[in-house]
Amino acid sequence: MPDPTAVTPSGALATLAERYWRFECQEMPLSAALAGAKLDDAVLFRESPLDHARRDARAGELLVELQAIDAGALAGQELATHRLLQRELGGIRAQYAVQAYLRPSIFPVAMDFSTVFWANSTAISNAADAARYVERLASIPEGLRGFRESLAAGHAAGIRYPRVVLGAAVANTNGMLGAAPEASAWFGPFKRSAVAGSEALRPHAERALTFIADELQPALREHAAFMAGPLAEGARDTLTCAQGPHGKELYCVLVQHFTTTPMAPEQVHTLGLAEVARIAGEIEAIAAQAGYAGNVAGYRRFLATDPQFVAPSAEVLRGQIESLCKRIDRRIPAYFGHIPRITYGVDSIPDAVSANMPPAYAQPSPPDGSAPGIFWVSGLPAKCPSYLHPALALHEAWPGHLMHLALLQEARDLPTFRRHGAVKYTACVEGWALYCETLGIEMGMYETPHQRYGQLEMEMWRAVRLVVDTGIHLHDWSREKAIACMSEHLTLSPETIAGEVDRYAALPAQALGYQIGNLALRGLRKKAQAQLGERFSHRNFHTAVMTAGAVTLPVLEDLVGDWLSTQA
Repeated sequence: MPDPTAVTPSGALATLAERYWRFECQEMPLSAALAGAKLDDAVLFRESPLDHARRDARAGELLVELQAIDAGALAGQELATHRLLQRELGGIRAQYAVQAYLRPSIFPVAMDFSTVFWANSTAISNAADAARYVERLASIPEGLRGFRESLAAGHAAGIRYPRVVLGAAVANTNGMLGAAPEASAWFGPFKRSAVAGSEALRPHAERALTFIADELQPALREHAAFMAGPLAEGARDTLTCAQGPHGKELYCVLVQHFTTTPMAPEQVHTLGLAEVARIAGEIEAIAAQAGYAGNVAGYRRFLATDPQFVAPSAEVLRGQIESLCKRIDRRIPAYFGHIPRITYGVDSIPDAVSANMPPAYAQPSPPDGSAPGIFWVSGLPAKCPSYLHPALALHEAWPGHLMHLALLQEARDLPTFRRHGAVKYTACVEGWALYCETLGIEMGMYETPHQRYGQLEMEMWRAVRLVVDTGIHLHDWSREKAIACMSEHLTLSPETIAGEVDRYAALPAQALGYQIGNLALRGLRKKAQAQLGERFSHRNFHTAVMTAGAVTLPVLEDLVGDWLSTQA
């Protein structure tokens, strides 16, 4: 007998949401594997042109079904789910229409890095886990071949990557190949396993080692050679993605995707200029407090060159960050009433890839709670000076990414695709983490003017991104002009700034969501404080934001508005 609720808008939506999750698991199996979902096969990547054509067609069919559901009969989180399905399905179609799949990301987040991220996120606790891991590992070379088919099709259609991006991509891939198979990230799950060395795991570990040496590493060398050879033919010295087929349209689609707003690129550029000017004024005040009144440039030189701010080794740096994280943890209950069950740890990014990676990044815990989240910190201490430590820890660990994403994984009342879809909502997720940096002022985490400068430097970094990203892709800035713009406003090392500019060239619009999300969250808090007055509570406001899930900024505004109406 059919379920009578299935014919209601709520029932139809719930059914479609689960079908969409199954669609995601089939079409983007890496996301499903990271979410701990059971898959029908061991494939991790489906990124060939045929895969994208099938994905687009199926998204169109699901979109028709969604449009048949009466959104007017929904409210609260159900209405949010309807709007997010509309956004995700429509986004698949919009990106396919501008042939985004023919110019996929090759740096710094690309398929090769994703294999390492997946390996670092995998926990093996028994022989069945080990067998499944090796089967998925064995699918990677075929996935790489499909990915190269898309790259080759894009090249044949006239798409060319910037020369500097190709060079960085090749260096990253080769960096991953620097370790012996037994020391590689892909063998890491066996070394970390609680039953490592057991007879049950031994044959699977041996298979993994043989495969890594004989199949996976040669496949990655072939991939690096393809990028350095055929894909590099006719490579551009310019950075803008607007060159080539559908380039301008692609950038507009990506701006709206990453900001989750209807903003046009020129609006983002104008906002960025205003934010840079605002934050520069705050930096002048901090420089004066540090004894550099009227001499911000001199203060930046002091911060950039004084050895007191650089740890003597990666091990010492990691220890400093671990100690800082525990001090932050002590303050969490005063500001947050909703805390995840899982914890996290700190580790060093391997030296081989640290040069082309940011100073730090967060790796969420597996959804099954079998391993902690990891706050990865650069293996090159000069990339992570101590005046940046509090802001970085607040952003990447708790109460930033690792806390936010852990709570999202525990939100069993949300549809599955929403609990595991944070990566698709940069403005919300990165905006929250950047908001947490500012919250650190109230939490008392900035104990010196230098650390407070570090927080402002981090925010200026995100504001300058609005100017530089649009400068590159909208106004065709050269690499030199983009580097000069960032160098004028930031203390970051020349190498870090150059790497950032290359990242913006390689990932058009991805960097725009951070400050736009931060401003949206600060605006929502200001609204809540104005409306609630003395009844405003950090704990309640933060619970309202974090339990909303990873959503678009307009949906977040509506959900927080619903919470405010209940408070009134």
